[in-house]
Amino acid sequence: MNTYKSEDIRNVAILGHGGCGKTTLIEATAFANGIISRMGRVEDGTTISDYDKEENKRGFSISTSLIPIEYNGIKYNFLDTPGYFDFVGEVEEALDAAGAAIIVVNAKSGVEVGTIKAWEMCEKRNLPRMFFVTAMDDANANFANVVEQLKENFGTKIAPFHTPFFENDKFVGFVNVVKMGGRKFTKGSEYTDCDIPASIKDEVDACRHDLLEAIAETSEELMEKYFNEEEFTQEEIDTALHGSVFCGDTVPVIVGSGLNQQGTKMLMDCIKSYFPSPLNHKVIGKNAKDDSEFQANYDINKPFTAKVFKTIVNDFGTYSCIKVCSGKLTVDVPIYNAERETEEKISRLYVLRGKEAIEVKELNPGDIGALSKLSNTQTGDTLSTKANPVIFERPVYSTPYTYQKVETKNKGDEDKFAQAMSKLLAEDKTMKIVQDKENRQTLIYGIGDQQIDVTVSKLASRYKVEVETGKPRVPYRETVRKMVEKQGKHKKQSGGHGQYGDVHIRFQPSGDMEKAYVFDEEVVGGVVPKNFFPAVEKGLAESVLAGPLAGYPVVGLRATLFYGSYHPVDSSEQAFKMAAKLAFKAAFNDPKENCSPCLLEPICSVKVTVPDKFTGDIMGDLNKRRGRVLGMDPIPGGKQTINADVPLAELYGYSTDLRSMTGGIGDFEYVIDRYEQAPSDVQAKVIEEAAKYRQEDEEE
Repeated sequence: MNTYKSEDIRNVAILGHGGCGKTTLIEATAFANGIISRMGRVEDGTTISDYDKEENKRGFSISTSLIPIEYNGIKYNFLDTPGYFDFVGEVEEALDAAGAAIIVVNAKSGVEVGTIKAWEMCEKRNLPRMFFVTAMDDANANFANVVEQLKENFGTKIAPFHTPFFENDKFVGFVNVVKMGGRKFTKGSEYTDCDIPASIKDEVDACRHDLLEAIAETSEELMEKYFNEEEFTQEEIDTALHGSVFCGDTVPVIVGSGLNQQGTKMLMDCIKSYFPSPLNHKVIGKNAKDDSEFQANYDINKPFTAKVFKTIVNDFGTYSCIKVCSGKLTVDVPIYNAERETEEKISRLYVLRGKEAIEVKELNPGDIGALSKLSNTQTGDTLSTKANPVIFERPVYSTPYTYQKVETKNKGDEDKFAQAMSKLLAEDKTMKIVQDKENRQTLIYGIGDQQIDVTVSKLASRYKVEVETGKPRVPYRETVRKMVEKQGKHKKQSGGHGQYGDVHIRFQPSGDMEKAYVFDEEVVGGVVPKNFFPAVEKGLAESVLAGPLAGYPVVGLRATLFYGSYHPVDSSEQAFKMAAKLAFKAAFNDPKENCSPCLLEPICSVKVTVPDKFTGDIMGDLNKRRGRVLGMDPIPGGKQTINADVPLAELYGYSTDLRSMTGGIGDFEYVIDRYEQAPSDVQAKVIEEAAKYRQEDEEE
């Protein structure tokens, strides 16, 4: 593969709803440019983008694939992203490396939830974008309807650059509205000039009028010409559109058919004309030595720096995907990771194309490549030189809120599981593993159930680790509601020195649920020597770790030692510790008089963001989950953020339910805010389940 200057590079993310035709479009583009000899099919698992076993098995993209294509002196680094929402982390990684985006829309399906989400992600990053309406060969394709939907959702920025035309109900070409010329396909993506069909002249004229109006708004000079009904020159049109698309004021809509390779070369021409090269972007970091600002800005004359935007671990090796931000990268450049203060050795430099690793000699600023077997570098890290150690701002990925309990099917596989998960977590930054020691469970977090299911499948097929997932235990708490005084006496005689400890402790609510307990003493007359006070507190400290009700930690307890007795020979620290534990149990379990113990459940502060039309359904569902809706905040785009308090136990499976209720457009987030007393029926159920767990543990 040739080496390209920064101005001759375009980094483009391919976005869109799942199944809209993104991978097929990239496959067609690769075929049209001779990279592959025949087009593969997503359904057959034969495309260059979807090479992972899980992708082949499931028939959709799971990971972002890098597909570089050379055409007319330009290197196009396409990043083919998944369309299903569970794999949003892959899309975020791609957008960190991309300078622009193509949003693919199926001409039959029209604007879908994934289309809207793709737009919102581009808006958030201020990325130039373009719509490619594919599947124009489908009998039910409706370009006019798609354009209407795009304008309805995204406003006046939408500008059709192309209008399709048909012969005998077959898609055969398009009119380039910018240049006002017909283009008729001959073979695949090749086309020849033709006259504009009379049948679509009115439609073309309407698009041209809207386009000229948008061009006029780009400058006062052009606006004056427009009002004076003067013709714009082609150079004025091209210059105005280039600037308008670059800043996001105009979003072109072009047409084609991925399945028939129609429109792929035209797409690349549009990318070259309207999308920026890396030199049009800025990237700024800081020098790790003195915290001074370092403006990389894809300048070849500055010291080498690069961002690691993705890690790939598969059967073909481990690769750190990088985007060069300044300087030139060659294999003899010493690499330094300033964040981890480690040097990395590289022997080879690659450009990835699907599963294929193509060795190259060098990469210029703005280009995308890969390094293999870096020992201490992770996704999000910065690579530079030791003489000029630079750190760029780390990317932010979506937070996972869906979680399940996970455990190995075979005992003894725990180490294998941990090693395998470390590799999978290196690939996917939207997953995490949490060791819940309190409930003796391992939790796996992801964006959704499908992502977790794919991970479980990868563990089995790639790393030979069989695991089971299930509903996790909720981290309840136990506390007291009234004051009670209890005696705890530990007395044991077994020959020689015996054991004797006697304490009277007052148990009552402390009012502070952030602390497990507060220990006081009011002993008068030395009935319990001071040297045994720490032993009494230690007994309490061990007792509150697992409350008598259901084995959950005790919080909000005040324990005051106020009386007791001792034996000058038989008393010991161990005896008083055991006595304190006996008093604690009596306070909770005495059937005649106890401290009225109860279970506390975690209450989450939840924010659900949905379009206005779904707010009623969402609030009704939150009420069914024992939630309290606190209010709503309107946000741009016709959406509302619903604020509510909901018990954590009721949020299990909420991600799937929310998508079902909103067609996939709804988002939510939460944090555990506090603990509140659980309803009596919930307490009874939790205590019953805890007894069952204890019985199972005893049997094991």
